[in-house]
Order: sequence, then C-alpha cells, then structure tokens
Amino acid sequence: MVSSEILDRLSATLASRRDADPTTSYVAKLFHKGQEAILKKVGEESFEVVMAAKDGDRRALVGEIADLWFHTLVLLAHEGLSHEDVLAELARREGISGIDEKASRPKD
Repeated sequence: MVSSEILDRLSATLASRRDADPTTSYVAKLFHKGQEAILKKVGEESFEVVMAAKDGDRRALVGEIADLWFHTLVLLAHEGLSHEDVLAELARREGISGIDEKASRPKD
C-alpha cells in the first residue's frame, strides 16, 4: 500500500519549484504563468476525470484523478496552502452529515 507520505514529499517538491527556472520545470512554468494557467489545468483535468469515468475506463480514471490531484496540489501551493489544510478540513467534517455540513456554510 502506498503511504500518504507521498503527499508530504510532493508538497516539498512543489515548494522547491516555486522559484525554479520555468524552462527546466513544468511546475515552475505553471507557477510562473500564474493562477490563470493553474486554474485552466485544474479545469482540464476535471473534465478528463469525468470523461474517463463516463467511458468506464478504470485505469484511465485513476490516471486522470492522479493528474487532477497533482494540479490541485499545485493550486494549493500557489495559494500558500497545502494538502494538510485539506486534510484538516476533511477531519473537521468527519462524522458530520453532508447535509448538515452544507447547511452550516455561510450563505452568499
């Protein structure tokens, strides 16, 4: 079984790419292009997840979800957040009904 430590290592790698040369690192290139480029990648990967699931291709689905997770980690890093922030939010929600949790959110 693969450990969640991969998220720690990946987060460290993403942090090290923040100021790297964008000509030598894909992640540095995304950071250099900014939020708009990162959001575009998250959107593209989200669509690819939906299409893989719709096609019933389990192997492609896993690969596309890995791509989506990766790009959302890039987005989190760009925003000064990490997977630990997401895990803390999931822990906060644990044991709370999804209906109740959604109802407790501030209304716009």
